[in-house]
Amino acid sequence: MYITCLDMEGVIAPEIWIEFSKVSGIPELSRTTRDEPDYDKLMKWRIGILKDHGLTLKDIQNTIAKIDPLPGAKEFLDELRSMSQTIVLSDTFEEFAGPILKKLGMPTVFCNSLEVDEKGFIVSHKMRCPQSKLTTVKALQSIGYETIAFGDSYNDLGMIQASKVGFLFRTTDKIKADYPEIPAFTEYSDLLAAIKEVLKK
Repeated sequence: MYITCLDMEGVIAPEIWIEFSKVSGIPELSRTTRDEPDYDKLMKWRIGILKDHGLTLKDIQNTIAKIDPLPGAKEFLDELRSMSQTIVLSDTFEEFAGPILKKLGMPTVFCNSLEVDEKGFIVSHKMRCPQSKLTTVKALQSIGYETIAFGDSYNDLGMIQASKVGFLFRTTDKIKADYPEIPAFTEYSDLLAAIKEVLKK
């Protein structure tokens, strides 16, 4: 039996930090895991920038409330979930994901959490487990599942490479060039067709 695991931001939803970068006028916050493979380093850097600019969790949540899924993402996810058990594995946070997930029909998501002080400032991030995407895929495999995985960033490569079948979706030219052995797609219809072929076997 297969379980399909996918990333959220950049795949079925816009990158939250990029959207917040635009709203806040802080271009540095547009840096994502497509640019920085070390997620812990990236988050500590982001938290420092937020503190320097006096921005709270609520400021980010106000932006998130206005973010819609990527065009076609809801229909894609509905069809995918009709074909395969599906889990969204994301390095985003419970405090971020809710409004977007509601617009996507509340798929199952495994993500992380934030520590916030009494004034609403983010002080640290709590990862669900080390290398959460890869660890989750291996755990699913340990209880008898085969996994299909896809994503767009460096932090998705572990789960993609560990899965029976993995794909890149709307990734960067650099990641495609560095990992030419991983099939890469830009359209939901092509990705669905590839997944259907796997599920037939």
